[in-house]
Amino acid sequence: MELDLTPKTAEALFEGDGGGYYTWSSSQVPLLAKNNVGAGRLVLQPRGFALPHYADSSKIGYVIQGTDGVVGMVLPNTKEEVVLKLKKGDVIPVPIGAVSWWFNDGDSDLIIAFLGETSKALVPGQFTYFFLTGALGLVGGFSNELTSKVYGLDNDEVEKLTKSQTGVLIIKLDKSQPMPKPQMNMTKKLVYNIDAARPENVVENAGLVKTLTEKDFPFIGDVGLSVMRVKLEPGAIKAPSYPTNPTVQLIYIARGSGKIEIVDFSGKSVLNTQVEAGHLLVVPQFFVLAEIAGEEGIESYSIVITTKPLFEELAGRRSIWNAFSPTLQQVSLNVDSDFQKFFISKIKESTNLIPPTV
Repeated sequence: MELDLTPKTAEALFEGDGGGYYTWSSSQVPLLAKNNVGAGRLVLQPRGFALPHYADSSKIGYVIQGTDGVVGMVLPNTKEEVVLKLKKGDVIPVPIGAVSWWFNDGDSDLIIAFLGETSKALVPGQFTYFFLTGALGLVGGFSNELTSKVYGLDNDEVEKLTKSQTGVLIIKLDKSQPMPKPQMNMTKKLVYNIDAARPENVVENAGLVKTLTEKDFPFIGDVGLSVMRVKLEPGAIKAPSYPTNPTVQLIYIARGSGKIEIVDFSGKSVLNTQVEAGHLLVVPQFFVLAEIAGEEGIESYSIVITTKPLFEELAGRRSIWNAFSPTLQQVSLNVDSDFQKFFISKIKESTNLIPPTV
């Protein structure tokens, strides 16, 4: 069966005065369900507030835009709310079962992309949210009789508890409404700014790669995921690479545009297409991926379903070719010694991030 790796943009699940939530469904992107990964995008307008909820999947949020985001979270097996500040470039893990709310205390939109794994989800390939309050709230789903006895309320008080909040998913709060302030000591512990972090690989005029794991950010281990940031300058190339772990790669194009090429196990090109900001694509395990930046450059963020990601390069000084003996290189490529030496000299001169040619 031929795989459809075509990049897709999110579809609106909800839009209101306070913002919207957008998602990629498994019917839109079948490989999401097949590989147990999912994605969504939250847009909060100024004073926008996402009602308290929990989900059936572990995920990572990446702040694409905004400077004054706030998230409140009650982590599983804890009884205390932590309130964290969010800004552009921040990564915030959200473990399965954590109850969270999200608020935009700034003057411009707050945009967060969520990437996660859905192996335990009700619907593979999708995040399902359970809201505590509002028109879809759990608290209003039980009978008045049960709610009355559980909370010790009379009928009028039950009505007030369950019917006062009529909003759905996201509402807009009045400017006079105070909200909890972020705890900066907890923010430093539970939030990591990947955009400001030192990359493990950077090449002048080409770009950079930063891989975020539990080694640098212990809290990310709670969701069992790792994050990779790739930023390419205009016209630059990230040479072909593939994961040596048996993991799918879920990629979100955050900024810019360019081209993605993917080759499968049979040496066949299964994707060679333009991508732009807002696109999501799934790279099956062990498939080989290369990126080429467009005129404005390109910046992508991806997750892999492992806490110890390993990637093998097909070009540059760290290429797998450099591990082979000259004889094996000649035999495998069916070339003479002169070309083998020429080929390896070219590899040793380059990296896996290639600046544009003049």
